[in-house]
Amino acid sequence: MWDVAGDIVLIIGSYLLGSFPYMLLRSRARGLKVTPGEDYHIAMWHKMDHREGVIGIGVDALKGVIPIAAGFIFDFGLAIIAIAGVAAVIGQMWPVFQKFNGEKGNTTGAGMIVTFCPFIGGGAWFVLGAGLFCFFIGSVVRTMPRFLRKGQTFHERLNFGGPVSNSLPLGMICGFAVMPLVAWLLSQPVELTLALTATFLAIVIRRITANLNTDLKTARTSTTKIVVSRLLFDRSYY
Repeated sequence: MWDVAGDIVLIIGSYLLGSFPYMLLRSRARGLKVTPGEDYHIAMWHKMDHREGVIGIGVDALKGVIPIAAGFIFDFGLAIIAIAGVAAVIGQMWPVFQKFNGEKGNTTGAGMIVTFCPFIGGGAWFVLGAGLFCFFIGSVVRTMPRFLRKGQTFHERLNFGGPVSNSLPLGMICGFAVMPLVAWLLSQPVELTLALTATFLAIVIRRITANLNTDLKTARTSTTKIVVSRLLFDRSYY
């Protein structure tokens, strides 16, 4: 009975941890106004300061790290650990404390996976590497041209401003998509493969549905193009 109760506590606790609205509370404490659909990480980075942006990213990543680490440290079953990790990601996307309208799950999902794979080891390192490679390529294509632009101070280089880029959200969705495939091809534990698959599907659903009704009311293009653009580039229009 205690084993079952412990499993339930870990899963529900992971969801509540994922739901914890750190960035919302911190933004309100600092008087930061975030427009509907605006990414809190970017808003904190640009409108507050870089330290706040880094802390926000770190907190969201820890939401995925803590359930996995706790599950392995306290010797929970692999299936329960996988469910807890996915629960944390779902909590960050659909948090009970924010009327089930949260973030996109990328940072928490990455934290969960980066923690899960090393605990398993072996071929899981290749799974993690495949995903991180996609993330890295997307990040570099987005950031380096602006970072290397001449005539900037070092502080200005760290602003990572400029036009919206397609490469980072595309790299992230490709990374989340390739990891369950690589895990399956390398015959990794089914719990890992299913957790990666569930995380990818949750991110797809969140990308497509987040504030979708608002966009459809002001649509300047077809619903199909909006859905495809949301899926690939995490916004409604190309």
